[in-house]
Amino acid sequence: MTQMKKIYLILTFCLLGQLTWAQNDYKTENVILITLDGMRWQEIFKGADSLMVDDTGMIQSQGSLLNDFWNVDPIKRREMLMPFFWNTIAKQGQLYGNRAYGNQVDNANKMWFSYPGYNEVLSGFADDERIDSNDKINNPNKTLLEYLNQNDAYKGKVMAFGSWDVFPYIINEERSGVPVNAGFDLAEGDDLTEVEKTINSLQQEIRGPWGGVRLDPFTHHYALEAIKKYQPKVLYISYGETDDWAHGNKYDQYIWSAKQTDAFIKEIWETVQSMTQYKDKTTMIITTDHGRGVTKRTWRGHGDEVPEAGEIWIAAMGPDTPATGEMKVQGQWHSAMIARTIFQLLGMEYPDAKAEKVIQEMIK
Repeated sequence: MTQMKKIYLILTFCLLGQLTWAQNDYKTENVILITLDGMRWQEIFKGADSLMVDDTGMIQSQGSLLNDFWNVDPIKRREMLMPFFWNTIAKQGQLYGNRAYGNQVDNANKMWFSYPGYNEVLSGFADDERIDSNDKINNPNKTLLEYLNQNDAYKGKVMAFGSWDVFPYIINEERSGVPVNAGFDLAEGDDLTEVEKTINSLQQEIRGPWGGVRLDPFTHHYALEAIKKYQPKVLYISYGETDDWAHGNKYDQYIWSAKQTDAFIKEIWETVQSMTQYKDKTTMIITTDHGRGVTKRTWRGHGDEVPEAGEIWIAAMGPDTPATGEMKVQGQWHSAMIARTIFQLLGMEYPDAKAEKVIQEMIK
């Protein structure tokens, strides 16, 4: 076996740094999967972009980002932008995707936009032949959420929350039976908590700037309340603001939303660590659906016409993830590996032969 293939086997299947992918003695009993739509690896690993941080065409007023986000040292900049990532995950978990070290994470799909990216993350393989648009079409592929919801140990304990109103179709809520609160969905049921009632009212009063994507605080607080109320064993949360502000060429809003999402993720983690159901038994995996351009002209977009738009990143933290921090080993990873990783952490083999084939092709 070549040295490169060994690296794949050590780190690809489980993001754990373990030498085998046949072990079942993991401590993980719960998984929280989080995505930040269209969040570039450049900001994750280098902080605010010097090309855009003081450009009046992309922020509200010149210099308005400098006090909160700018330092000449990119290590300090990234801590200013994502303090939870760099003060907690970097000390207790792992971060993949800093291409300065040859640590590359990419989409396996060649579309480089949202539906194909989310399908890849959730189903474990790219499907460019059938998933080639963002249309509201029920996903023909089963996601990891659907497979788990069909398992007796997890049935009724899988939930999803997203800011984008296409998620009920990506997860195929109708077929999978996984409850999906996304877009401008409200919390439903006869036993709504006072928090859920308040979020419902506010969401109907504060619409936000986009037709199909709600503001992330609603997604976050619905998910946070669900953790407290239902204690799901598998939870998926997709924050969407970063991508939509970027499409609008609003770099200041993109940066502020990224920092707010970092704070949201911190709150999720601290909440689960305070609960017996989750404490020291929960793995959190965080990634994005696609990258985006790197120039002042292309950063706002993505898709196969933008060469850098397939470049992404992955972070992980939990009881089975060695605290190796920022990964500097050279190698290639893909978001298609996440579904299989989650199943392995839960002591199961991933049931989809297509995902298995993709993984095997990646390590050749």
